[in-house]
Amino acid sequence: MDKNISESSKGKKRQREADIEAESSDIDQILSLEDSLTFSDTLVALRIMRAQFPQIDKVSIQPFILRSQLYSSVTDRTQVDRDLESLKREKVLRIFKLNTGQDDDAIMFLDDYLNRIERIVIRLEEKKDGNLEVFEWFKTHVIDFKLEPSIEHQELCTLLSRGGKVKDEHISVLINAGLLTRQLIDANMYWFTIPNIGTVLKGLSQGRKEVLSLLSRRRYKEMMMAPLEKKRLRFSPLDMRFHLRDLIGSGHLKTLQTPSGLVVRVSKD
Repeated sequence: MDKNISESSKGKKRQREADIEAESSDIDQILSLEDSLTFSDTLVALRIMRAQFPQIDKVSIQPFILRSQLYSSVTDRTQVDRDLESLKREKVLRIFKLNTGQDDDAIMFLDDYLNRIERIVIRLEEKKDGNLEVFEWFKTHVIDFKLEPSIEHQELCTLLSRGGKVKDEHISVLINAGLLTRQLIDANMYWFTIPNIGTVLKGLSQGRKEVLSLLSRRRYKEMMMAPLEKKRLRFSPLDMRFHLRDLIGSGHLKTLQTPSGLVVRVSKD
């Protein structure tokens, strides 16, 4: 029975990829945010934003997309939420809560997440670290079963124990690898986390402030999208396009079509 479900899921995934191949085949040619701000399909939007994820110096991190960025690009937010829930259940992607002080969700394709775990294992093997069997248990019994963004300690241990005898050291290995973090309000609960995201989160918060400050200093608190997108940020490793999608989707910025092109304006309080 499980095998049939698995085969069915793989078939759906292959079919979906075939359906969007024509639309996403020219991702590399899409350079302007003005020309690629909106999409009709959530998965196409996700794939294009993944391809456009900025290269970050000195930080090894897999591409992720913010829910707010999808809200800026797909008109029907309710449909976005439905699509994300469906893609999560089909194990195409995972959704993570970000520790930004705001209600931020990060979305990562499951294949990227698993590749990140593989790289961690290779690095730790080279260092001759122990207890590395826990990564296989984590992938096979936890990630594959627990789709929510958090997990309780006892449930985590129960799922890991399907792979072998769990020790406290195993949990510590996962935490140190950046795959789990304890919740501040309940030490018995963990968030699933994206490895190496700490520096990027700091930049995300600082970049948001920098973009809003830049526009707020202008006479009408607005700027044409084309020159704005080309500006470099001082305090964020993420690029202007990443931040503009985020701030438009969260409602801090809005866009207005004019004869001269798209204008980005600070939203009124």
